Amino acid sequence: MDITSRGAFYRNGEFDGSSSSRGSGYAIRVVNDSIAIAYSNSDDWERVKKRIDEALDRSRKIGKSKIFTGRDVRSSWTKLGNKKVLDTDFNEIVDILKEADTAASNVAQLRINSISDKIVKEYYMNTEGSEVHGEYSRIYFQYLIGVVESGNYEQSSEEYGYTGGYETFDLGRIAEEEREDAVKLREIALAPSVEPGKFDVIIGPEISGIVAHESAGHPTEYDRIAGREAVLAGESFLSGKKFPYKIGSELVNVVDDPTVENSFGYYLYDDEGVPARKRYLYKDGMTSEFLLNRESAAWAGTESNGAGRSSSWDMEPLARMSTTYIEPGDYSFEELFEGVRRGVYIKSFTEWNIDDLRFNEKYVGKEAYYIENGDIKGRVRRPVLETNTVNFYSSVDAVGKDLHFNAGICGKGDPEQGVEVWMGGPHLRLRGMIVK
Repeated sequence: MDITSRGAFYRNGEFDGSSSSRGSGYAIRVVNDSIAIAYSNSDDWERVKKRIDEALDRSRKIGKSKIFTGRDVRSSWTKLGNKKVLDTDFNEIVDILKEADTAASNVAQLRINSISDKIVKEYYMNTEGSEVHGEYSRIYFQYLIGVVESGNYEQSSEEYGYTGGYETFDLGRIAEEEREDAVKLREIALAPSVEPGKFDVIIGPEISGIVAHESAGHPTEYDRIAGREAVLAGESFLSGKKFPYKIGSELVNVVDDPTVENSFGYYLYDDEGVPARKRYLYKDGMTSEFLLNRESAAWAGTESNGAGRSSSWDMEPLARMSTTYIEPGDYSFEELFEGVRRGVYIKSFTEWNIDDLRFNEKYVGKEAYYIENGDIKGRVRRPVLETNTVNFYSSVDAVGKDLHFNAGICGKGDPEQGVEVWMGGPHLRLRGMIVK
């Protein structure tokens, strides 16, 4: 694997620095009485051989040795786009930051914009005869803005990410969204707090996306369920359950799909050379598939479904998400509000928390409004939705037909591996939720 990356930062109207790096090396996995992995960034065969011999010795110690092998695959794939990262001048991406900063400068006292891109080349082969070559580029943009109004402070952070070239990057839209976000923060800072109580709640795609990622994607990573060391895999409320396990309303379907075109977590073969495909994590309100790499697939006694990802050549492939989303339904935006006598519309979040089991969770609204007799009324400031995974999905009684994605860097493992993901969903209606 060979990774070349660069980045730049802009803070409150001034260029704040840049970064660049390049790293390449080999990972060799050996399976005998146990599984051992060796890493080397040397082109000196003797040094590489020494690391392989060390891995061979470790692999002869008794331990976990199951791994899914499958059929041999010979293929290649690329996702570099038309306006290639390699051909885009560094000054051009600095200009992008300057334009985004300027868009919000009349409203937001705090503005931090950052952009990065990278090109990845990888080559996978195994003793079954597989040979898979992949080459792709990814672009990531993030902003953080803060507004002080009448002594109240509000902030917002948004992330955008794509796989491919710069033609996928719509700067005009991003800059306008940053400006509009700053204007809304000023109004949010002056809004009243919600009167605590039981409400029907309509949530926006940003919240349904983080819910899909945190309370469907993470708990269905099979290494979590199987009880691998929590520091590496994390934990899951699904451990010890009988499957399929009822999660909630039969209206709920949650998907993870690496093949969504230009998505931030896009790939056609995972980092273990397994073909990527769409996976239903929750189907009709029940657990369906789990996220599997080659090792966890062997524990489960099934085939890998192409979820093995590593953030670098010197990192072990773990069971990971790609693009995780709640599947759209058939309700229009207006139809979701019909029949809501007393409710809260939480369009986006300013903060969220969830425990390591991915069960108890909290979402704090950013852009939010009261709903009275089906109509959106005045803003409310920072409504808090505290629930758990089963209660959340069980409370869904209507699913919107829209679909929107946000980008993110998902962390897992020790040392932590950050991998690029999209998360998304439609508007959802939940009945009888406690809002504080």
